Amino acid sequence: ENLEIKQKLFQQIDQAAPKHTIFTSNTSSLPITDIAKDVQRQDKFGGLHFFNPVPVMKLLEVIRISGTSDETFQILLNFGKALGKATVSCKDTPGFIVNRLLVPYLLEAVRMIERGDATAEDIDTAMKLGAGYPMGPIELLDYVGLDTSKYIVDGWKKLYPNEPSFQTSELLNKIVSEGKFGKKTGAGFYKYSK
Repeated sequence: ENLEIKQKLFQQIDQAAPKHTIFTSNTSSLPITDIAKDVQRQDKFGGLHFFNPVPVMKLLEVIRISGTSDETFQILLNFGKALGKATVSCKDTPGFIVNRLLVPYLLEAVRMIERGDATAEDIDTAMKLGAGYPMGPIELLDYVGLDTSKYIVDGWKKLYPNEPSFQTSELLNKIVSEGKFGKKTGAGFYKYSK
């Protein structure tokens, strides 16, 4: 999720790749338009947002930028379907569809803990049993990685400083600063045995 590295990579590929090459990036937070900024063949650029774990998750968000041709977009949709994915069309907006809804939801769960409204355990239980979610928001944050979630929110806040749902969380910042990134480090909001 490093914009400068992706821009440089795609600029190099654009110079070396055959004319028929279609360019795409899997990202959950970076604008596809920004990634494609230095690519000459804007009509051949689009985004594919796969979900983790890719072999299990059926959804694929297919993102169109302003320069994406109809032909390229259809090829990307067909590619996703050929992989057995259910595809949805997305504009190049922050978080596309899923993460635009998901990240503010996750942050609000953290804010509930910050305010003392509920414990992590109670929030997760409520959303699993009350909303039918397979995983509660705090469990999901630990699974995705608290550092990854913080990086996404920090990036969105920088791009959209006045958007209330993109405001950072002091608790999330504190836990990440302590090196607790969730399951991958053995501790986040919960502790995990390795």
